[in-house]
Amino acid sequence: MSNALIIVDVQNDFCEGGSLAVAGGAGVAAGISRLLATEPDRWDHVVATKDYHIDPGLHFGNPPDYVSTWPRHCVVGTPGSEFHPELATDRIEAIFHKGEYSAAYSGFEGHAENGEGLADWLRRHGVDRVDVVGIATDHCVRATALDAAREGFATAVLLELTAAVAPDTTDVALRALDGAGITMHGAPVIRAA
Repeated sequence: MSNALIIVDVQNDFCEGGSLAVAGGAGVAAGISRLLATEPDRWDHVVATKDYHIDPGLHFGNPPDYVSTWPRHCVVGTPGSEFHPELATDRIEAIFHKGEYSAAYSGFEGHAENGEGLADWLRRHGVDRVDVVGIATDHCVRATALDAAREGFATAVLLELTAAVAPDTTDVALRALDGAGITMHGAPVIRAA
């Protein structure tokens, strides 16, 4: 069996300067790149997810409530949907797009270009353990890690390589991860309340 790194939504719109920026996002991108460079043999496989909105309906709000509706972000064909330039992408073997026509938080809701889902891709490559990093700790990282555990993968979140939206939602997320038996390392980057 083998292990994989899942990089969640390290995209321009979720980093500083983006339409739905999370403080520390650019630093997370750079940190993931450093780790991949300094520990090239740590993971057998590296995959990534992308928020990839075409017309996600009520996911975009005007005005947004920042609970279930959000500003326009990661629209297909815009610079905001691209990976942040600080993220090294040369090791990424597959990208799983999610949220084209509805809200999607977990990378396990996404699909590769050929339509294959993340769980099926990981199983086809003999993966039994995953580490999850990316943006945001309290939303898409949380959902992806919880689904990884539900799918039967031994799951860890490298919190020092995640950026969180807010302290209160991060506390809820960390309790959920702990309750699901997910291993956590370090602490997430959280903006001041």
